[in-house]
Amino acid sequence: MIQISVQKESPREPDIVALLNAHSTDMHKYSPVESVHTLDVDALCQDNVHFWTARADNQLLSCGAMVVFEPNHGEIKSMRTADEHRRKGSAALLLQTMIEFASADGIRRISLETGTATAFLPAKALYERFGFVECPPFADYVLDPYSIFMTREISSQSRFVGK
Repeated sequence: MIQISVQKESPREPDIVALLNAHSTDMHKYSPVESVHTLDVDALCQDNVHFWTARADNQLLSCGAMVVFEPNHGEIKSMRTADEHRRKGSAALLLQTMIEFASADGIRRISLETGTATAFLPAKALYERFGFVECPPFADYVLDPYSIFMTREISSQSRFVGK
């Protein structure tokens, strides 16, 4: 079993930029441009964004961000695992880290938007394992046939481990 470490990093690192570009390219394959809600690197470097990576032997496995858009509400963005590292546990470890961060930081709700295409089913299943449920659009989102919105409440001692 590989040893995965999760840490905060700058999304400007070259390997991270490449993974984020692959993420954006894929999103545009499955959804029309008006339904793609990816953030660029500059947006991921804003003060209200927390960005993590999962690495093994310094190799980037996956990344993810949390945008805090209200004092008690965060949004998961830019969750992406490199194709060759899927289903090895790095995304679950990142998600667990984000939930624990939210709990410690006083965030009481985490929401997200993901796609409706078949390609998004593994991501939706991961979120469901961690207690996310479908919800109406939040923040500036609107109903969209290409989007599913999910949310979960966070307790102050949330150490939820996915099933």
